[in-house]
Amino acid sequence: MLLDPAVLEEMLALTSHADSVELKLTVPDSERRATVTGLGMDPLDAQIRQVFFFDTPDLRLNKAGVVVRARRVQGRGDDTVIKLRPIVPDELPPSVRNAKTMVVEVDAMPGGYVCSASFKGALGPGDAVRQVAAGDRAVRKLYSKAQRAFYAAHAPDGIGLDDLTVLGPITVLKLKFTPKGFKRRLVAELWLYPDGERILELSTKCAPTEGFQVAAETRALLAERGVDLYGEQQTKTKTALDYFAKNLQEQAAV
Repeated sequence: MLLDPAVLEEMLALTSHADSVELKLTVPDSERRATVTGLGMDPLDAQIRQVFFFDTPDLRLNKAGVVVRARRVQGRGDDTVIKLRPIVPDELPPSVRNAKTMVVEVDAMPGGYVCSASFKGALGPGDAVRQVAAGDRAVRKLYSKAQRAFYAAHAPDGIGLDDLTVLGPITVLKLKFTPKGFKRRLVAELWLYPDGERILELSTKCAPTEGFQVAAETRALLAERGVDLYGEQQTKTKTALDYFAKNLQEQAAV
């Protein structure tokens, strides 16, 4: 959300074929309450989610840049994604790039950015993800034929979807809101990890061509509302995967 202008310019030039840019900032936990107050967020408007990841105990998918995820969402059906990062949009096969459920997006955080390709899926109402988490259903059955083909093309050899371990869940509170006096909608996600760690992430999406303007406007808003713009940045997915991988290792050592 607060990239150096030179880095932002490079990012926009290299990823002009992306569908969108998501500008992100994680807030130190010590500043969480002040941020909620400063931006006028109402926690009671947040939507509850459960996020599950699937990987090997030693995170071989993550090391290869592949993320396999499923979510349970309050008031909505389950959804899934197979994500690959980093990618160059023009290097994706046309059949994949033009798929209706394929989204190419640039995630930009202070100090850097990454372009990812997300093959999304919607499962609709039901208990499919819960059944997989309980071991009563195969992981591959959560994903469409196109998603499975995308996975097979990029996952390390010999690791099928049904070979993966369930890592999760993480409870997430997601709030979409528009701060008073600001014309753009922001998204706040509070990730609650089993060990008590919390990550609050603020984000907003825009077209790649709007990146400079939106970044400047958002920076000004956050500074005005007293949000810490220079805290150490954390990655939600990496933090989750590292936690569960470490937990599995500790269990195996007992």
